[in-house]
Amino acid sequence: MGIELSPAHFLYTGPLLTATPALAAVTMGPKGTISAAAFALAVSVATATYNQAWGTQQVYTNLLALLLVSAAGVAMSGTVFALRRKELDQVRRIAVAAQEVILRPVPARLGPVRAASMYLAAETGAQIGGDLYEAVRTRFGVRLIVGDVRGKGLPGVRAAAAVLSAFREAVHYEDDLAEVLNHCAAALRREGAVPGAVDPEAQAESFVTVVLAQVPDRRVVEVVNRGHPPPLVLRQGRVQALMPTSPLPPLGLDDLVADLPVKAETYPFTPGDRLLLHTDGIIEARNRNNDFFPLAEAMEAVHPCSPQEFLQHLHQGLIRHTQGRLADDAAMILVDRLDEECGTVDHPL
Repeated sequence: MGIELSPAHFLYTGPLLTATPALAAVTMGPKGTISAAAFALAVSVATATYNQAWGTQQVYTNLLALLLVSAAGVAMSGTVFALRRKELDQVRRIAVAAQEVILRPVPARLGPVRAASMYLAAETGAQIGGDLYEAVRTRFGVRLIVGDVRGKGLPGVRAAAAVLSAFREAVHYEDDLAEVLNHCAAALRREGAVPGAVDPEAQAESFVTVVLAQVPDRRVVEVVNRGHPPPLVLRQGRVQALMPTSPLPPLGLDDLVADLPVKAETYPFTPGDRLLLHTDGIIEARNRNNDFFPLAEAMEAVHPCSPQEFLQHLHQGLIRHTQGRLADDAAMILVDRLDEECGTVDHPL
């Protein structure tokens, strides 16, 4: 346009403007292509008027070519956009199917507890990652696991699948919760030993933080924590963190400490209490002022409701805090301790 409005307007730039919609169709959708075509048309009309070139064959030839290229560009961009959307939808369906195999929703009722789970992906459109969770009813009680694999991508998914598979098998025949965790650690070592499964440099720094919990018939909860954020118990409107007395390293870093004294620790868990197991993607979520998400305060602010509604409230609070920009994947499991006599729970929350 600058050339057409300058003393060098004798240089004919019509072919360059004609190519504008075609170039836009390669990278933009139909709306972007139409905008580029409208811009090229406006420039052509303005320069033809300024240079008093109306009535010449060049102007009308340029306008006709511009209209034809614009129509073809819009049609092509629409087709390309539809193909890309179809491919994206297919990828998302595959991701959803993989998630249902690896991370399935927990049942709403498991023996002496009501339960709910939630998985939040940091990346838009993503469904699976390195976070893991599961809740299973066994003859020893309800057993839960929440973990976080260091790293992303397929290696993280494979590590999460290995730990979950070992947990789902061991929980039914190991009476000691610490032994269940040992099976998970062994499965992670086997996964790392598969040739070519994990990059050697990444393997040297890979680990999985895990917390296991068991809710037996007694009014307690047993916990084994391997480097994971401690579970939180909401009791009578106040939140208490179940801190381990002897911190243990994550799975995969067992060589750093010799003769690990792994044993379950017991805490009170009575009817009306709520137990939340979560990954660090929740508590490390920051707002624009770089403040962490106040999970304990958010739990205390939620009014009595079902476990799934409780997690929805926490989710909404997390989205408000981060303004929808999660920096890491996040997973949560919430269980309510029921009254054994009537099969209901009274929330003095």
